[in-house]
Amino acid sequence: MARPTKPVAGISIAVVAALTLSACGGGSGEQQAADAKQTLTVWGMGEEAKRLSGVAEDFEKDNPNITVKVTPVGWDVVGQKMTAAAAAGELPDMAQMGSTMMGQFIALDTLEPVDEKVFDKADFFPATWDNNVVDGTAYGVPWYADVRGLYYRTDLAEKAGVDKAPATWEDHHKLAEAYREGGSQWGTALQPGNTGAWQGWLQFLYSEGGDIVGEDGQSALGSPEAVKALETWGSYFKDGLAKKNFVPGSDVAKTFAKGDEPTFMSGPWMVQNLNEQQPQLKGKWKTAPLPAGPKGSVSWVGGASLVTFKDSEHKAAAEKFTQYLTTPEMQASWYEMAKSLPANKAAYDQPQLKDSAEAESLAVFRKTLDTGKEVPALEKWNEIAAAIEATLQKVAQGGDPAAEAKKLQTTTEGLISK
Repeated sequence: MARPTKPVAGISIAVVAALTLSACGGGSGEQQAADAKQTLTVWGMGEEAKRLSGVAEDFEKDNPNITVKVTPVGWDVVGQKMTAAAAAGELPDMAQMGSTMMGQFIALDTLEPVDEKVFDKADFFPATWDNNVVDGTAYGVPWYADVRGLYYRTDLAEKAGVDKAPATWEDHHKLAEAYREGGSQWGTALQPGNTGAWQGWLQFLYSEGGDIVGEDGQSALGSPEAVKALETWGSYFKDGLAKKNFVPGSDVAKTFAKGDEPTFMSGPWMVQNLNEQQPQLKGKWKTAPLPAGPKGSVSWVGGASLVTFKDSEHKAAAEKFTQYLTTPEMQASWYEMAKSLPANKAAYDQPQLKDSAEAESLAVFRKTLDTGKEVPALEKWNEIAAAIEATLQKVAQGGDPAAEAKKLQTTTEGLISK
């Protein structure tokens, strides 16, 4: 998923079976042809749903037989609502689905497999496609991508005698030290545990050559690579370069502007945020690829995909709307509206991106998508993420990385298995 943290909570089928939602889909199972008069029900998330309603109106002009009804659902409640709707047989025809939600709903057997004769995975960045695949079958079409880049204060770096972006984690650690020695309160911004902290650690794991799931289908979170990733991540707290206390609601754009946290890792939307909220910083910061480990610069890749539910009677219309939303032209238009990175590679050749004021930063994120790695579609991702975050909190407070990785391995063995 994108934007800093969109929690997805799962609830058991035993609980939700008694819940009811207004009917949005389901029915006899008789399929409507794409050219039949019909209403296509779609669930979208948060602010994106509002924009999607406008896009749907344009789609309806070219497809007057299809009325698209978009229902906004908050990111904070979407897990409960979708799980309840699945239990009640009242899912919509299709939905936007966050990347870390895919495993849960694939496991519930609610999603229609993607027709790969219609959607070519070669059109999309590998990690955006692979996030939707379980046992060789794709269950979602990538809509937009989320990836991490490094934001750093070039003016403060130059004062500290550094004239280029850090290429490795060792370089980044040295830059953080230079910032602090130059007067910054901290050297970098890292979240020391709590919800969403995994998003700041996976790039350490992936660039080290580690993974969440091993080739044997079991947890790999106790591997030597995971230990090393915890050591490297934890060194920023150990050396006083990142604050150990988590501050809910803290605004990294403000601490970045003040020079208190002169480097941080985040997604592409922060480019616009900084330009609009901190205009005095113009020319004083840049984006760069994430620092590299032994396996190079490797960001985790999230975002959202478009899924069609098995019980829908409007699969042909859903496929048509999905095709419309994932063309290079529409992906580029969506970037203009939402500042979400296109998942379709060809969108980056569209003028909205090539001629954008953010073109320099976009080139960084585009390159990062080529080398990025997906978060695997895991049924119990929420529990796994919580276990990782608890481990990170202990390491940030001085816990031994090797010992904590061993505990993490034990905790996640029952959550990750094939």
